[in-house]
Amino acid sequence: MAHGDVTHLEIPVSDLESAKDFYADLFGWEISSPPGFEEYPMWRAPNKISGGALTPREEGFTQPRSIIEVDSIEDTLAKVTAGGGKVVQPRAPIDETSWWALFEDPDGNVIGLFEGSMQDG
Repeated sequence: MAHGDVTHLEIPVSDLESAKDFYADLFGWEISSPPGFEEYPMWRAPNKISGGALTPREEGFTQPRSIIEVDSIEDTLAKVTAGGGKVVQPRAPIDETSWWALFEDPDGNVIGLFEGSMQDG
């Protein structure tokens, strides 16, 4: 993947187990949780390229959220604020080689950022 690629789609759900069954049956997605991320089951589409995660629904996270890969989260968040957006979640670790963050664009859309080389579980 490269800077600017949409790499991931998070879908907020109320019941992880039911959602896993629903999406696996509906789209033929392979769904499994990486070690240490049991509450974040990852899905992969049949094309083996696109994918994402089912994640517990929480206040303010009620619609699917795209995750975009960037070379530097810090540089990207600086551009977000310079362009009139705001940081929702500063850069935070996923594991020792990857990080994530969230920002809100000037229209109120929340977008995720990914930096690193997280390996499939």
